[in-house]
Amino acid sequence: MRLTFTAFLFLSHIISFAQNRVTISGFVREKGSQEQLPGVNVYIDNTPYGAVTNTYGFYSLTLPASDSATVSFSFVGYEKQLKRVSLQNNTELNIFLPAITQLEEVVVSARKQDDYVSRTVQMSKVEIPIQQLKKIPAFFGEKDVLRVLQLMPGVQKGTEGQTGLYVRGGGPDQNLIILDDAVVYNANHLFGFFSIFNSDALRSVELTKGGFPARYGGRLSSVLEMNMKEGSKEKLHGEGGIGLISSRLTLEGPISKGKSSFLISGRRTYIDFLAKPLIARQQRGADSQVKPGYYFYDLNAKMNYDLGSKDKLYISGYFGRDKFHANEKSSTSETRAGLDWGNATATVRWNHVLNQKLFVNTSFIFSNFKFGVSSYSKDLNSDGSLDDEFSLEYDSRIRDLGVKTDFDFYPSAKHAVKFGGQATFHKFVPSALAISGSFITNPIERSVKPVYSLESGLYIEDTWQALDALKINAGLRVSTFQTEVKTYVRPEPRISAALRLAENLSFKASYARMNQYVHLLSNTGLGLPTDLWVPTTARVAPQQSEQVAAGFAKDFERPALTVTLEGYYKKMNNILNYKEGSSFLSINGENANELSWEDNVTAGKGWSYGGEFLVQKKTGRFSGWIGYTLSWTYWKFPELNFGKTFFPRYDRRHDLSVVGIYELSKRITVSATWVYGTGNALTLPVSSYRAATDNFLTRLTSDGKPAINWFGPTVSEYGQKNSYRAEPFHRMDVAIQFHKKKKRHERTWEFGVYNAYNRRNPFFYNIDEEIIILPNVMPATPVPKYTLKRYSLFPVLPYFSYNFKF
Repeated sequence: MRLTFTAFLFLSHIISFAQNRVTISGFVREKGSQEQLPGVNVYIDNTPYGAVTNTYGFYSLTLPASDSATVSFSFVGYEKQLKRVSLQNNTELNIFLPAITQLEEVVVSARKQDDYVSRTVQMSKVEIPIQQLKKIPAFFGEKDVLRVLQLMPGVQKGTEGQTGLYVRGGGPDQNLIILDDAVVYNANHLFGFFSIFNSDALRSVELTKGGFPARYGGRLSSVLEMNMKEGSKEKLHGEGGIGLISSRLTLEGPISKGKSSFLISGRRTYIDFLAKPLIARQQRGADSQVKPGYYFYDLNAKMNYDLGSKDKLYISGYFGRDKFHANEKSSTSETRAGLDWGNATATVRWNHVLNQKLFVNTSFIFSNFKFGVSSYSKDLNSDGSLDDEFSLEYDSRIRDLGVKTDFDFYPSAKHAVKFGGQATFHKFVPSALAISGSFITNPIERSVKPVYSLESGLYIEDTWQALDALKINAGLRVSTFQTEVKTYVRPEPRISAALRLAENLSFKASYARMNQYVHLLSNTGLGLPTDLWVPTTARVAPQQSEQVAAGFAKDFERPALTVTLEGYYKKMNNILNYKEGSSFLSINGENANELSWEDNVTAGKGWSYGGEFLVQKKTGRFSGWIGYTLSWTYWKFPELNFGKTFFPRYDRRHDLSVVGIYELSKRITVSATWVYGTGNALTLPVSSYRAATDNFLTRLTSDGKPAINWFGPTVSEYGQKNSYRAEPFHRMDVAIQFHKKKKRHERTWEFGVYNAYNRRNPFFYNIDEEIIILPNVMPATPVPKYTLKRYSLFPVLPYFSYNFKF
């Protein structure tokens, strides 16, 4: 209530300065489809005054009354529009921006000056045009948003081939991933090798690594916001592709021409169909059959309606699933095992323009993630009767129901105010277990009760043009998390500033405090679906981070380059990890009802600091970027590594990415990427030996010599946690695209090579043991020999795909 009253006084104070002014407002849409465009730069020529369209394409500028002014509208990938308007009266000005055709993209060399990063207050932000994303070489030809983001500075890759994001020392759970206002908890297909986001269905992708505006909350490290396309209101369009492991199709078009539209996009793998002839009837013994299988699919859908000039309604959803199974059957036994996980989201959003200065959006949000493990085995006697039977079912679930309201208020050309709030009702089932079998005296049932909690937040922020050369974004978010027995209330101040030092050169700085109330427990550090989502409780406090960042942004017109240099320092408290030797699967049948995940975790702290350098070119015949990160990340837990500081698995000293896209002509595009990174920090034995058993003296041959099996179990001795550094990895991917525009459609053939020079990058290491006989020793003495072996995942992999658009 106090925050709301303060916001009211603040807004009233601003309104008092709004006399003798006029307002220009409206929507910016794409010409042809009528899709509303977010992030369009709107500036008054020859002044420092400007605005950026919000998520729904709405803008507003309030200026001193005068005769007239020229308003410019610019956006990467679209033709710039200039409009001369009178400043005598309030004006509603709706704009349609034509998309630049492929041929025009080839010849464009000049820069649209309103796209300069040096003129924005936001720092630590990454935007990738979808059309540029589709030209970058991809793993098996699957264009993947998360893989492209891994090529940006400050975003470390996990293990080779994985799509997990590790932003400025944070883990994969510390990224707030939003799809049309809905939170996505697991963003992986195929055990982390692909993300669930189909680029054909996306309109915009933005990653914020620091300097978070107050409107975002709930995670420590980054915000990845994605919005789906709305669908064309003019005519039916479609695009799709056929690749080596999956195919996809997207359709969009009008429901009522000019008033409403739809989008539906689907993708499915056919790994199961391709592999079936090879492995479905694999023989094991005389009568054993093994039938493994795997598939994934995802579906995006969206509808939008114009309810008038001031009201719009959007309904969107995502549904996806992965399923793996392995079945074996013989005349005397049967075994079934499987993994099943998936996401579902749904969002209903209503936009309303209250007046030319005030815009409101209200969203109703549903999100659900479920992961399950199942196992069943049965043994039969020779007469066909049951000898033994066992079954296990484990699942973890998280379901959200939420509502949020956001206001955009534009009192003057110097202020753009956002305020609002949200509430999310969580239902967690951290670990539900069911075990039964003929050999279990007391079968274990699904006795774990759901955990309910309420997460909410109120915020206000203002982007203020304090001086012609100084722009500030200041805000406050107050977040709360209510469990069954305790309520947490945490203030989160945020501030960012950009000071223009010279033409197209700015110094930027930011500070942000973030709180996180949901946690991901992981033994692997890979962000796999087997990891466990758990809530803050009375025993487990929220995670908290504080991050400061500062740097420079410089824009060049010829060539059209953006150069940014940033340094950051981030401190994290109450981060969670499993205790040594613990995991969610350590709960066994004897004490599953007594143990909980809270007994298996420990809290600690971490800190990360480093520098990032980026040179980026988004448009023109040649485009791409070079990104470099130098960073250090440390963790300290009282109950891990004897309380000593250690590097987490994803600490990476050096990370370098080079991306190049070159339009040879309007029909041929070539592209390449090269990456280099310091190896992961791992825990490996410093020594291993075979212990002698108590009865080893009796293990002799008939002539009294030691038998080769007199050794007992292998014992490994470990040093400091994560003290071993894996080999550096590096890789080059190349691709060439052949475009052809036909009468009714366009088609693109793409041929590429992943890991072009066949670098054997480490995926994991293992200690291999071999028994050898020492030479020149009498009597002959067998001894174990231990070797550290590196295992790689992907050799050179050629691929091709066929893509079409109509």
